[in-house]
Amino acid sequence: MAEQLCRSALNDDSRNPKLRCLLGATLVKCRQHEEAEQHLRQVTSLHPEFPLAHRELGNALVGLGRGPGATESFEWVAASTPDNSTAHFDLALALSKLGRRQEADAAMEQSFALQPERREMLTAVGHQRAGRVAEAEKIYRSILSREPRNVNAMRLLGGIAIEMERYRMAAKLLRNAVTLEPEFFGAWVDLARVYMEWDKFEEGHEALARAIRLEPELAYPRMMLGNLLSKAGRYEEAVASFHVALEKQPDHGGSLAGLGHALKTIGRPEDAIDTYRECIRKYPAFGEAYWSLANLKTYRFDDAEIATMEQHVDNERLVDETRINLNYALGKAYDDRQDYDRAFSFYEHGASVRRLHESYDPVQTEVIHNRIIDVFTARFLAGHAGSGDPDPAPIFIVGLPRSGSTLIEQILASHSAVEGTAELPDLARVIRSINRQQRHGTSYPEALLHHADDALRELGRQYLDSTQRHRSGLPRFTDKMPNNFSSVGLLALILPNAKIVNARRHPLDSCMGSFKQLFFKGQAFTYDLVELGEYYLEYQRIMDHWQTVLPGRVLDVHYEAMVADQEAQTRRLIEHCGLSWEDACLRFYETDRAVNTASSEQVRQPIYAGSIHSWRRFEAHLEPLIEVLEPVLRRLPEDQWPDCMG
Repeated sequence: MAEQLCRSALNDDSRNPKLRCLLGATLVKCRQHEEAEQHLRQVTSLHPEFPLAHRELGNALVGLGRGPGATESFEWVAASTPDNSTAHFDLALALSKLGRRQEADAAMEQSFALQPERREMLTAVGHQRAGRVAEAEKIYRSILSREPRNVNAMRLLGGIAIEMERYRMAAKLLRNAVTLEPEFFGAWVDLARVYMEWDKFEEGHEALARAIRLEPELAYPRMMLGNLLSKAGRYEEAVASFHVALEKQPDHGGSLAGLGHALKTIGRPEDAIDTYRECIRKYPAFGEAYWSLANLKTYRFDDAEIATMEQHVDNERLVDETRINLNYALGKAYDDRQDYDRAFSFYEHGASVRRLHESYDPVQTEVIHNRIIDVFTARFLAGHAGSGDPDPAPIFIVGLPRSGSTLIEQILASHSAVEGTAELPDLARVIRSINRQQRHGTSYPEALLHHADDALRELGRQYLDSTQRHRSGLPRFTDKMPNNFSSVGLLALILPNAKIVNARRHPLDSCMGSFKQLFFKGQAFTYDLVELGEYYLEYQRIMDHWQTVLPGRVLDVHYEAMVADQEAQTRRLIEHCGLSWEDACLRFYETDRAVNTASSEQVRQPIYAGSIHSWRRFEAHLEPLIEVLEPVLRRLPEDQWPDCMG
């Protein structure tokens, strides 16, 4: 729009240097660098004392890859406006790209001398990018103590709060920023991100509406809206939003990827494949698109696609996340071609890089499980039996990832009385609310020892109210957050009539399935075989505890048994959940619903046995995992043991 306005104005006033300079600057923003250069050189030749024209010419030359010419322009601006800190900053960046480090440092120092706050902000950003969050936060807070209206420091501090999942603080900082600067586009987008992570979808939608009004031609906020709508389960609307984003910018990679994810989720795999391929055609090193194709589980890469991935997988100029995606996609490609040794090498390398970016402490997992076991004794549970909210609506599906929980959910969601929702974060929020209360100075789980029956009932009602946004009116609903397995005792207290199902699978199939899976977020224990095995032992230990103190409360559904006798296991599942029998539960693959997990395409097919004991394909590489899991493996029949345990 700015470009059109400038061109229209120049038709009436073609000799106006400010209008032509503005057109050049606009063309730089639109990445039309060659035409921008033409307009800006015209201005600088006729009006050589116009600093802004020289600066924008420098930006155009940077876009054209002509570093020496850009540096010359920035040098002119710095010399003619010696008190302009931004001019020296631009020059420093240009000199740095040419390898003229000493001169670049001198220009940067001059910029810092003119605007000391710039040094602080850059130092803080450097700390933040390097993961030194505490140091960055300290600097931002120091700046705000001196300059309480510094909206850039507010936004950056808000970004730290988002990463630390301190959403209340992040929202407060970003709301302050947009109150002070109502046209601060970046702060509106970040505020929307906070609300999206916080599952406050209406507020997030409002923030994105403001961002879109400020930048109506940008694809990015439309993409963000598509992501928000997807997370809210409004996938058809999300698809429409992604399409609008792509109308604005047809080559917008994030919008193409988001559109593919939404199409996959609503059961349009062919359209999703076409979208991911279009993304790859435009960006051959777009790792997320390759992994998204692999994650369909039904897609097979051709030789050309594999060759392209191998060309980029070790390119250190690409960010780690891109190379991680490529490693996992190549692992799946060679897995499908039955080259299991090569597949494992890619899975293992991708996992090792991802582990560097994850924060996981196995000792902490053991400690919290010890505390849970100490609190949730049979006596404590019996003393509060029936004290929570009596609503029987929830059906919890717990277990470890890649153990059949999506299949169980799809079977239940095929029943006319059951709504399949998703992996809901709401029980974790209940636990966080318990921690905020700090009764008698204690946190979860010990704080529950100080909760009366009415307080437990209120916690159950809090969960039910929070999950209402995912429901459309059916009497029952599923919550298949697998990590809720450690919270079975809490569920027994606050929702005594809820049903709980534990998805089980052969330990090595379960662990290898997780090791081969690149999760969007969470499941940090899955990227190291030893840690994965230790986590499985913790899962087994706490599930054994629940069977002891809450006998019969949790139904174990073994994936292998479901495959061997689908009807008998399905009837057992339906009976446990207190539902009447419906034949549709056997034809779960005909149920048309959004499925937002790695098994989305698999549960749209009849049950098949191809993945049972698939761990044997990788047995030669699993010795560290087998050694850790030996105590639980020896509880299985001998024909299910690895050869090394014979």
